[in-house]
Amino acid sequence: MHIFRHLKRLVTDWFLCGMLLATLLAYLFPGFGAAGGAMHAEWVVNIGIFVVFFLHGINLSGEQIRNGLKNIRLHLMVQVFTFGVFPLIWLVSDLLLGRHVPPLLMLGFFYLCVLPSTISSSVALTGSAGGNVPAAILNASLSSVLGILLTPLLVSFVVGSGAGGIDLGATLLDLCLMLLLPLVLGQLLRRWLGGFFGRYKRYTSIIDKLVILLLVYAAFCNSMVSGIWQQQGNAVLLSALLGSAVLLAIILWMTTRTARALRFSNADEIAAVFCASKKSLAAGVPMAALIFGNNAGLGLILLPIMIYHPLQLVVCSILAERYANRQRELIHQQGEAPLNAR
Repeated sequence: MHIFRHLKRLVTDWFLCGMLLATLLAYLFPGFGAAGGAMHAEWVVNIGIFVVFFLHGINLSGEQIRNGLKNIRLHLMVQVFTFGVFPLIWLVSDLLLGRHVPPLLMLGFFYLCVLPSTISSSVALTGSAGGNVPAAILNASLSSVLGILLTPLLVSFVVGSGAGGIDLGATLLDLCLMLLLPLVLGQLLRRWLGGFFGRYKRYTSIIDKLVILLLVYAAFCNSMVSGIWQQQGNAVLLSALLGSAVLLAIILWMTTRTARALRFSNADEIAAVFCASKKSLAAGVPMAALIFGNNAGLGLILLPIMIYHPLQLVVCSILAERYANRQRELIHQQGEAPLNAR
């Protein structure tokens, strides 16, 4: 019955429903949100990205980050998995299955594998499972900052740079201006405005998600106008779903085994598993808009992360509940031990 409760939560999540609505609207009204359309997506998208990362910066507590700086082995494990193990899994998959998967979808899986971890869901799930929350905050935040440099760098290794690929120098400059600059500004203004935005954090979170939905709509509009979706069959959706599920299963197994091999405490294991297995849709969609520009295949490139995102929430919510139950059992057993000794 637990799994049905988590699936119900997924169906009633307005953001996930909004992603489905955004893709439907792109199918019905592709011209409005495409490049050069009446929405002026190229301007709206850039403004939205700047606002989102400014809000991330102003809501990021320096004290919480400092509290999480103590466990170096945990931090190394999370970042190595996020930017090292994930791409290696893709490399093996590409060698074995690449010829059977559409190139843009395979690129989408690679893009998924080089994205940073999430912040909000990693921290929330770590907290609900009884894990090391300060370490989760540090790793998720550090991953987001490292991703500004490492994600486009790793993408350039696959698609190339310069003619026919991405202009790495221009892309890094755009990412610094659109992502790093607002993060830094948010941190600098946090002293004066942090309390105000903290009181209305629920609304800033809504703005964050609305901008992501807008970016998803614009990406799929460009794909629809180019005709790329009409060229693909249902097999693409099935491949994306199956690939995302297998990838998540592999990475959860590997992170759990690695944390236990390193003899992490239960709290550190929880933080490691949840931070190292997550990939950020919130960072992935804006970064894709900057890295790939108006690429007609952007909708297909984003498909794996759009599937992986809800999948990781459902599966990790179930895992969090199991971890929390185990924590309660341990506490209960420790409480009974002195009584039994009498």
